[in-house]
Amino acid sequence: MALITACVLTFVWQIALPEFEQQRVIYALGVIPAVLFREGALPASIALVPAELTLLTSMFLHGGWMHLIGNMLYLWIFGNNIEDVLGIPLFIMFYLLCGIVAAFSQALPDTASDIPMIGASGAISGVLGAYLLLYPHARILVAVPLGFIITTWRLPAVAVLGFWFVLQLVNNLLSEQSGGGVAWGAHVGGFVAGMVLIVLLKSRHVRLFRAR
Repeated sequence: MALITACVLTFVWQIALPEFEQQRVIYALGVIPAVLFREGALPASIALVPAELTLLTSMFLHGGWMHLIGNMLYLWIFGNNIEDVLGIPLFIMFYLLCGIVAAFSQALPDTASDIPMIGASGAISGVLGAYLLLYPHARILVAVPLGFIITTWRLPAVAVLGFWFVLQLVNNLLSEQSGGGVAWGAHVGGFVAGMVLIVLLKSRHVRLFRAR
């Protein structure tokens, strides 16, 4: 709830700024690979924090209402179960570490890129990866469009999240060839980080692959 609130309040602050200032905030607080890896630098009039700190600040910025709503919906649905397993302090550390790994996963293939990365999706991808290992048989309510009709199905988490991960992998491969505005590599890296970190951080009594 605190993370969702922080992201929403930050976005409200973003859109309340003049358009020029909104762009400045994205460049100043988003992760820019070229700046992070010292292959470029922001003008002093734009820079607000050290490049390393943008690995954290970028997680609370979003590029639009749909970007924000989509991310917060996933965090709302899956985050509380992971928080219950880890406890609040460890969950926050887990979330931030997933976001940092996600940012590096997107930045390392092109360290000279001057395109800023923003959004919580990398960290939330880590939450999804952890959920897949802990609750693969949980039933997820999914909206499925059938022509002009939208119906709902309850599908196993392993099917929903497995399909989601494969989609990120495919899109990441396609984006390497054609470019694109979505950080697919961050989604993939965050997801894998979540799977690894949940194994390392959970208590011994917490079992993976729980029954339905």
